[in-house]
Amino acid sequence: MKGSIRERSPGHFAIILDQRDPATGKRKRKWHSFAGTKRQAQIECARLISETHGGSYVEPSKITVLQFFDRWLRHIKPNVSPRTHERYEQIAVKNIAPLIGAKLLLKLKPIEISEAYSTALESGRRDGKGGLSPRTVHHMHRVLFSALDQAERWKMVARNPAALLEKRDRPKIERKSVATIDASTTAAVMDAARERRLFIPLVLGALCGLRRGEITALRWRSIDLDNGQLAVVASTEQTDAGAIREKEAKSGHARTIALPSLAVEELRRWRLAQAQELLKLGVRPDDSWHVVTQVDGSPLRPRSLTHVMSDFLKEWGMTLHRLRHSHASHMLAENVHPKIVQERLGHSSIAITMDIYSHLMPNMQEGAAAAVDGVLRAALNKRSKDVG
Repeated sequence: MKGSIRERSPGHFAIILDQRDPATGKRKRKWHSFAGTKRQAQIECARLISETHGGSYVEPSKITVLQFFDRWLRHIKPNVSPRTHERYEQIAVKNIAPLIGAKLLLKLKPIEISEAYSTALESGRRDGKGGLSPRTVHHMHRVLFSALDQAERWKMVARNPAALLEKRDRPKIERKSVATIDASTTAAVMDAARERRLFIPLVLGALCGLRRGEITALRWRSIDLDNGQLAVVASTEQTDAGAIREKEAKSGHARTIALPSLAVEELRRWRLAQAQELLKLGVRPDDSWHVVTQVDGSPLRPRSLTHVMSDFLKEWGMTLHRLRHSHASHMLAENVHPKIVQERLGHSSIAITMDIYSHLMPNMQEGAAAAVDGVLRAALNKRSKDVG
């Protein structure tokens, strides 16, 4: 491997790499354009030679970031859910590409990525009405990082430029306290919903902490009313195109939830009412039927459930997902151990639970302090008596 430089114009050089094709023995030349001083061009030439010997050399390419996104999205499509792929495509094509999509992939620099994030925060909305939220820009970073990581594995870039950003240059999210309602307000919501079809979804969210997709995927075979247990084994997702798909529980982890007696009572009542409702339609339901259905017995779509619940809950400033948060807050208020809260909610780790609900734990801290205080005071009193 040999290398040389040739000045094309003042401050612009061609770096020529000469090598032999190991298969044919013929000489091959690779040309690189470089802007800078002659000394800098010599250093760049030496670097390229070193990379070639070390196996990390990347062929010059004219592929743009947007063109690479198309290839990457096709590559990951078989390995992610349709909804996830749809979300990645939206972020890559609609949020990132307008900012850096025209740049050459091989020449993309960390500073250009950082500047793109700043622009997105200031004026990234497609409707021209300001910037994107820090959370959206954070998602942009995660998608771009993942895509460029694949480009590095494919030897299309020498290093992932998104990985070279300093932490201070990456999008930051200010974590806000989750909105919840207390037990008395939850009771008022349940009373108001009792005669509506959304009552059982409300019970499953407020008393069991189920997610929207878990509620719409739940079947009677996953509920053991005699032993008061519910198994969360699947979730339903819906794409923007309207396609419905049932998949395994989030993070691939099924979980079993102990049902409060109130939930058992309401589920027993609903199972009987649902069976009577379906028999009028000439249908004899079995354990394979969904717990939450439409009047004709067909499953409820996740987004339909969201719309119905949102319209009803807006009076209390709540959403279906916030009922799940309220379920967690009620447990923590009663000093239920965070590990149990994690298991009921289906978080992949207790760290996630602690991060989301840390603001709800001051009472637990006070209880812990009081317990330590009691133990040590008792020990000190006993020591005083023994010494005396």
